[in-house]
Amino acid sequence: MVTAKGGDDGADSAPRRGRPRSIETSNAILESAYALMASTGLAATTIDAVARHSRVSKMTIYKWWQSREALLIDAFLQHASQMLPLPPVSAGNPVARARRHAAAYAEALQGQFGKVQLAVISECISKTGSAELFYARYLKFRRDALVEMIAAGQNDGSILADGPAEDLYDAIYGSLFYRYVFGIAPITPAYARNLVDMVLRPKG
Repeated sequence: MVTAKGGDDGADSAPRRGRPRSIETSNAILESAYALMASTGLAATTIDAVARHSRVSKMTIYKWWQSREALLIDAFLQHASQMLPLPPVSAGNPVARARRHAAAYAEALQGQFGKVQLAVISECISKTGSAELFYARYLKFRRDALVEMIAAGQNDGSILADGPAEDLYDAIYGSLFYRYVFGIAPITPAYARNLVDMVLRPKG
């Protein structure tokens, strides 16, 4: 499911004056935040707890992240970039890449990744009244990249489905997330691959 501009592997906030971030320290903070979310739950993942776990001062954390929600999203973002890397637009058949990515997402939803994702979205909604922060910092970039991949398949004829690529993306990933949230049916990689074929209608 994108982040602020800068790529899928970054956790960039608005530029700030002062000393640049230490990548090692930033990674320690993000890894600690995700580990705490996965092991102790969202409520226990406070800035104080992250500071203790990462051995980084609260002042440093607040200097790089304007809010707890932004930190939690970026921690999830970093983990997602490692667990669910986006397929390059120009590398191979778009349908095959869509199948692989959707299958990996379906598998990830069954573990800690799914629970953390849902918890972070819920935190954003409860604190801000919407999931806009999660969309802006995490989902937008990933959605745009996969939409571009689907559009490329429509252009080269390997995807026969009509309609906007955005709607096709939403039909696939919206269905997977909907089924996960409400526990409607088991979500398996095989189901995800079949869903991709049903929505995209690959040629041949």
